[in-house]
Amino acid sequence: MARLAEDELRLVEAGRTQMYQVYVLKSLSASKSYVGVTDNLERRIKEHNSSKNFYTKRHVPWIVIYTECYAQFTDARSGEKYLKSTAGRRFLKKLFS
Repeated sequence: MARLAEDELRLVEAGRTQMYQVYVLKSLSASKSYVGVTDNLERRIKEHNSSKNFYTKRHVPWIVIYTECYAQFTDARSGEKYLKSTAGRRFLKKLFS
């Protein structure tokens, strides 16, 4: 997880922090997975399972199998890109085998 900057620490102290999650979904109907990033995981899963996403609507229902939390969107985006890479896919495969 990325280290919180001074501005973010002030927001945490005030109770107004924004966290981003990188998530991995697994389809229960096909052997497919999906990697994404969001600031509201519950809302995003509902969107995936209600067929609002082009790719995921073909393989509903989806369950969350892995998440990572980040304080900054840029860090979360880097984490998402890593999990979508060959090395990231190997990491996930090793993690779940």
